Amino acid sequence: METISAAMLFDLQGFAHREVFPMEAPVWETLSGLKSYLESRLVSSVKGVGLYGEPLPKTVVLFGGKVWFDGFEILGGDPTKGTFRVRVRGEETTEATVLYAGCVFMDAAVQLGKGTVVEPGALIKGPTLIGNGTEVRQGAYIRGTCLVGDRCVVGHTTELKSSIFLNGAKAGHFAYVGDSILGNNVNLGAGTKLANLKIKGNTIRIWTDEGVLDTGRRKLGAIIGDGTEIGCNAVTNPGTILGKRCLVFPLASVAAGVYKERSVVGGRK
Repeated sequence: METISAAMLFDLQGFAHREVFPMEAPVWETLSGLKSYLESRLVSSVKGVGLYGEPLPKTVVLFGGKVWFDGFEILGGDPTKGTFRVRVRGEETTEATVLYAGCVFMDAAVQLGKGTVVEPGALIKGPTLIGNGTEVRQGAYIRGTCLVGDRCVVGHTTELKSSIFLNGAKAGHFAYVGDSILGNNVNLGAGTKLANLKIKGNTIRIWTDEGVLDTGRRKLGAIIGDGTEIGCNAVTNPGTILGKRCLVFPLASVAAGVYKERSVVGGRK
């Protein structure tokens, strides 16, 4: 039976952490090695910014290898488009990382890229590594063992756990993403849920045209190929693999299994 590899679903050339994917193994095995990968490469960005587990009392800027508690002016813009500007001691830049007052870091094992913004009320646990120009919106909950690429959005009241976002992936509103991988420029509509645990409690199996693959994992959400769009309030069942540029209609319940490139799921038949 053909291995479902990362190369079948993602263009990894522009992803800074492409070595996290075992090229000859099934793509879901990436999640098994994610924590050790993060722990071996992560360099904390949040040491000295405030007390762990408590909201930041004031807005902080990271720039030029320093933590700035004052001497800056936030001019605004869109982090994912590289237009979020900050003036630091008279120097205007789009490479400053902004941690707004009220966001919470539960421990030091968090790395944040240049031009990334963490809004008030977001809570992040480590190990978590976030790339450049990413927006972590108000009320987002990143529960740890997460790798988020460049120009991504972890949205309002979105919960992210043991998952990977490749560059440009977005879960903008009210989403749950557990034990899942989102490819480049994947977009989850508001209210999307990527279910990761079967009710019966056995290991997750994936149905293919050639037979059934037992992943050996108790938890596995969705693995979503580059450019796929999922409509509002859709739910994927544990063990869903969507190929590149698929379209899932709003309110769809996506059965576990493998969907080929450009599949359309839900809607009128």
